[in-house]
Amino acid sequence: MGQVLIVAECQDGRLSDATQELIGRGRELAQATGGTVTLAAFGEGARDALRDADADVAVVVNGDGVQQYNPEVYEEALAAMVEDRQPALVLLSNTTMGMDLGASLAARQARPMVAYCTALWRDDDALLATSQIYGGKLAADVEVPDGAVVTVIPGSWPAAGSSGSPRIEEMPSPAAAHTRVLKVMEAESGGDVDITRADILVSVGRGLQDPDNLELADQLAEALGGVVSCSRPVVDAGWLPRSRQVGKSGKTVKPKLYFALGISGAPEHLQGMKDAELIVAVNSDENAPIFEVAHYGATVDILDLMPALTERLEGRAG
Repeated sequence: MGQVLIVAECQDGRLSDATQELIGRGRELAQATGGTVTLAAFGEGARDALRDADADVAVVVNGDGVQQYNPEVYEEALAAMVEDRQPALVLLSNTTMGMDLGASLAARQARPMVAYCTALWRDDDALLATSQIYGGKLAADVEVPDGAVVTVIPGSWPAAGSSGSPRIEEMPSPAAAHTRVLKVMEAESGGDVDITRADILVSVGRGLQDPDNLELADQLAEALGGVVSCSRPVVDAGWLPRSRQVGKSGKTVKPKLYFALGISGAPEHLQGMKDAELIVAVNSDENAPIFEVAHYGATVDILDLMPALTERLEGRAG
């Protein structure tokens, strides 16, 4: 394998966890074949985030057109970079930006694409990937052709540490021919709670039965020193904002403790929390899929458990 090109995403002046995951695996694949790792990032703010990344080269695309995400400008820049460098593999996170750019880049460059990947490894001379299909209900192992564009679901493997000193190169951003960013709308804050940063999550699902029972979850979360998150049915019912949703269409979380209460464990939800350090599941259905990933489980009514457990925890604290 020659050059591995990784499209980086930055958050608050640092590389996102999803990007660090790509860097770790990209470095492993490159080292196995004597290849190199190149990072591509956008905007002046990305420069500091790239300084200690584990890459050989970091290309900063800079100019007026990339200070905010603009799919047309980003695609033009990446297409020029791919045309010039001819990487053997292009890696993007399976995020909103990654899915947007990956498909357009592959089509434009006539490169094969493998999306929704959860594993990427070498077997002799072949590069293989596991791709989720049918909404995560099936997983397919496929051979990745040379030059492919691959999007990887965040949380698929551990993130790399910052242990490099890449050569930083500049690339001017192309001008946008048709697309202008008129307004950036911030996502709902969910009460200024970022569930991706919480060490303890009390996550509730359909088994909550009624929005009034959210108070029981809030009290338990407070007693544990955590915050409340949820599965998609709770968001669809309007009981909690989408910023609290865990899963494929929500957020990927890796807390120290994930308390799954009344959650059946659909593949879309498991995708977002399966890498938590400790998973405790409570569901009255002993056949619920959530128990397949849980470290501990109980088949009791969560409406009985939550107040009893809260009382016990508060008593111990007292």
